[in-house]
Amino acid sequence: MSGTTQRIAPCSARAFELEPGDELVVVDPEGQQVADLVAFARPGLVEYLSSGRSIDYASRLWLSTGDVLYSNRSQPMFEILDDTCGRHDFTLTPCSRDTFSIIYGETEPRPGCEGNLANALAPWGLDVDRIPIAFNVFMHVAVDAKTGVISVEPPLSRAGDHVRLRALMPLLVGLTACSAGQSNNFRYKPIDFRVERADA
Repeated sequence: MSGTTQRIAPCSARAFELEPGDELVVVDPEGQQVADLVAFARPGLVEYLSSGRSIDYASRLWLSTGDVLYSNRSQPMFEILDDTCGRHDFTLTPCSRDTFSIIYGETEPRPGCEGNLANALAPWGLDVDRIPIAFNVFMHVAVDAKTGVISVEPPLSRAGDHVRLRALMPLLVGLTACSAGQSNNFRYKPIDFRVERADA
């Protein structure tokens, strides 16, 4: 997989392992497509990428180049090396069957990012109850400063935009091409990614 671009089909997920120093490049090939990213520290898989810790230590909601993403145990998991989009979300949970039922009124709900991540991570013994809030790459969530009301807007990412993250510990990563219409301007598209190994 090292250095080779992989494609995640629309409304699906992949999982893979990273070693310290490996770089993960997440690419939006067509524009306006979100990728939900979750990570767990290997080998125990108990420590996980934490929205709360990362936002707390950065002192802002929108993280980008130079920021560090922390685990629930306050350990650095990723450093964002490069970000051509500059706007992502780290507050909303991965879309799920309940999301499609409650928000979209679907009578035959799909698994969403939550279910797709659980399926991708199942070979490592992780189930749906272990899926945390994701780093929603390219997702555009607006917050009204006076009322606190949030709205999910079309992503600001354009075709070819990318985020490059360096792994700071051994990690298991789950990554999706998001299934929520509202997050992707109601068009489901693929996500590309590339792993550049530190020892290559």
